[in-house]
Amino acid sequence: MRYIVMSGTSDATKVIEFLSQDENNYILATTVTDYGGKIAESAGATEVITHALKKEDFVELIHEKNIDTLIDATHPFAAVATETAIESSEKAGINYIRYERASTILPESELIYKVNSFEEGAIKSKELIDKNDGKLMHLAGVLNLNKITEVVGPENVVPRVLPNIFSITKTQDTGVPAANIVAMQGTYSKEFNMAIMKEYNIKAIITKESGESGGAENKINAALELGIPVVLITRPKVEKLNNHIMVRSIKELKEII
Repeated sequence: MRYIVMSGTSDATKVIEFLSQDENNYILATTVTDYGGKIAESAGATEVITHALKKEDFVELIHEKNIDTLIDATHPFAAVATETAIESSEKAGINYIRYERASTILPESELIYKVNSFEEGAIKSKELIDKNDGKLMHLAGVLNLNKITEVVGPENVVPRVLPNIFSITKTQDTGVPAANIVAMQGTYSKEFNMAIMKEYNIKAIITKESGESGGAENKINAALELGIPVVLITRPKVEKLNNHIMVRSIKELKEII
């Protein structure tokens, strides 16, 4: 079989590793960064593309590489990418599968404030740290960090970002002081998250409802145990997914391909 795997997440890495177990499979991984491309290659991708693709680019690739199935393993918040993947698959007449991690299991707490956008999250975050006199820990990725710093103030934000040039440069461009940048990769225990929050005098956190693979539960539980309010950006809804296959695990994926 010949696959395109839309990559850039830990979920995509699992998908590629699974597909590459069959040496007859051709796996074309697409991602928007060189860093993501290296991870996809290490996972077993046959070929890697490391720049953004439009619908017409995907359609052309599908025909050129004789692709049978497109597996969309992009982040739950990459709604535009998912819509592009669905439209491309439909136009090219191939199978589309959405691989999306399970939703975060949230405890019942009055300290969790659900919002629908980064703009709404920024306003709520400023309200919380102004009230409690401390800093905001940003745990929602660098691409939307500027939407938070513009409202909260870069000096009041402690972002946790990946330790690569792209992420750190993006963070510095927002004006966040170097002393506030926590550069680290991976998911961590509740206790480790608590230690960082204490160290930086965190009085609120903002995170995305990214699911277990993104470590959201440990971040949220750490904050709640310390009595720190959580601003939670909920997942966007992609209406186009309603008529397409979605799987939540490699086991489910294995059953349908």
